[in-house]
Amino acid sequence: MDDQLKAELLQRAQEVRLNAHAPYSKFLVGAAVLTEDGEVYVGANVENAAYPEGWCAETSAIGQMIAAGIPGDGRRIAAVVVVADRVDGGIVCTPCGGCRQRLKEFSHPTTLIHCSDPTGEGQDFTMAQLLPAGFSMDERF
Repeated sequence: MDDQLKAELLQRAQEVRLNAHAPYSKFLVGAAVLTEDGEVYVGANVENAAYPEGWCAETSAIGQMIAAGIPGDGRRIAAVVVVADRVDGGIVCTPCGGCRQRLKEFSHPTTLIHCSDPTGEGQDFTMAQLLPAGFSMDERF
């Protein structure tokens, strides 16, 4: 992914993060998902009183992608940018375990996952680095 595209995804994730509904944790997260056909879908985390029954920013963005109804490359994730505050004294926030599995479902082992703090500083991972032994129906048969 070139720097201009990465910057665009970062901006989209930063902007949507501000729309998060996080009245309980106050932890705002935004995600921008780039599909292989070039579309971008964004999502923010949404909490509710039946904690933890909310959903994550990555899940919200994947939901937007699926709801768009575009088959083939429109459902294959080429790259993801996630923006959240750093955790545990300065560690970049990566997708939770459930979101890693959801992202794996629509991506490749080499799919780029850029995790950034709100200032734009972050770290790149591949899908395989974040979920090296994820569950796959393809691997079962």
